[in-house]
Amino acid sequence: MFDATTTSDQVIETFESQIKGRTFVITGAGKPSIGSKIASSLAKKSPAHILIASRTAAKVQPVLDEIKEIDPSIKTTFVQVDLTDHDSVRRAAQEILAAAPRIDVLINSAGNMAIKDFTVDKQGIELQFSGNHVGHFLLTNLIVPALLAAGADTRLARVVNLTSSGYLISPVRFSDHNFSNGKEYDPWSGYGQAKTANILFAYGLSKRLKNRGVTATATHPGYNGDTRLGSHLTWDDYGAIGPTMKKNTGKDFVFEEPRFKTYDQISTTTLIAALDPEIPAKSPAFLMNSGIQEPDEHARDPEVVEKLWKLSEELVGQEFSW
Repeated sequence: MFDATTTSDQVIETFESQIKGRTFVITGAGKPSIGSKIASSLAKKSPAHILIASRTAAKVQPVLDEIKEIDPSIKTTFVQVDLTDHDSVRRAAQEILAAAPRIDVLINSAGNMAIKDFTVDKQGIELQFSGNHVGHFLLTNLIVPALLAAGADTRLARVVNLTSSGYLISPVRFSDHNFSNGKEYDPWSGYGQAKTANILFAYGLSKRLKNRGVTATATHPGYNGDTRLGSHLTWDDYGAIGPTMKKNTGKDFVFEEPRFKTYDQISTTTLIAALDPEIPAKSPAFLMNSGIQEPDEHARDPEVVEKLWKLSEELVGQEFSW
């Protein structure tokens, strides 16, 4: 039904009934971004509430304004959060639960990519691992009560983590996730580790919550030049991906085809994961180019799934025994 060229409008037309009257929480939806495109696409089909949790209010306001232009009856909420600051995440989680005590779909779309210089967050965690995975791990678990509230009905609740085919560059470095405090750091290994973690987290969350009506997937949206994710990089920087993956895994990196998505296509795979009524039964799952694919073993091995969950709990200083 869908393929690599499917647009977001085609998805929302097909799954309109899965949007109407529901509550969606999206992280990192400043404009222009995949998250902002997801929000504006959903707004066309009468959701009850779109809540955006993001770092910079000024970048989110145009998205909220666009939603109001599309349908002024939709409730919109902005919650400020810095996913690399655990105090900020905990405060934001309380604000989200107060504003949306029932969440049908959580889309973890915030992220960073290939930060050139080794940088740590407030807690001392490498910034890509922090911003892409650890902050989302903490936020998601803190708002699980709202997902469970929605998951009690027949339509179930969903978590969608945006990952990347960049996960192939590196497994999670359990023996040295912080790159020997920078001595072993390179930008693409940091990105690969973080994107692998996004997939493993989806598997771990589904394992714990599927029997309570909450499932999780991870999606590779594709690449697009309109978003700001890679605005700090040159084509030469991208040239380092292949050698880095070869060093880490012994394998060659190959971009999927088509490599690039238009802005109308960049949110498609994530919207399918969030809306297709057949996806929960197939979860946990990894999706790219509008369909489910099996990720490499380092991103789905059950033992690795559990190792990441344990490491993540240690990094946030809290256990989540769902």
